Amino acid sequence: MSDTKVGDTLSLTGINTGEKLDVTVVKVVDPAGAGPYDHPASGDRFVSVQVKLKNTGTAVYKDSPSNGATVIDKDGQRFTASLNNSTAGPPFPGAITIGTGKTALGFITFEVPKTSRVVTVQFAMNSGFSDDVGEWQVH
Repeated sequence: MSDTKVGDTLSLTGINTGEKLDVTVVKVVDPAGAGPYDHPASGDRFVSVQVKLKNTGTAVYKDSPSNGATVIDKDGQRFTASLNNSTAGPPFPGAITIGTGKTALGFITFEVPKTSRVVTVQFAMNSGFSDDVGEWQVH
C-alpha cells in the first residue's frame, strides 16, 4: 500500500453490503489559496486534495467524503478536513450520493502548520469508519 502515490487508484470497500469505490487522489495543491471568506489561522496554510470517487459497487453510496479524509505530515501528525474552502477548485458538498457506475469529483481542504510537510493522504469510506483505508504518498 505504501507504494501508492498521487494519481493512483485504489479499490476500497465500505461497511454496508455492496459499497465499493475506486478512489483516486487526483492531485494535491500545496499551498492552496484562501478564498475571499476563508482564511487559515496565523502560522497555518491550506492544503487541498482533489479526490475522484467512482461507485463500482452494487449499492448507492451516500457519504460526506471530507469526514473520511486525513493528511499526515513527515512527523506523523494527522490533520482532518477543514470547513474552509480554497481556490484550488470546487469542493465536495457536505453530503453526496453516488449511483452505481457514477463518479464524483471534488476538493477536500486541510489546514496545516506552515512548517509541516504533508507526505501522505488517507481516505476511508463511511465518513472514515470503514476499516479499508486507502493511503497515497505525496512527493
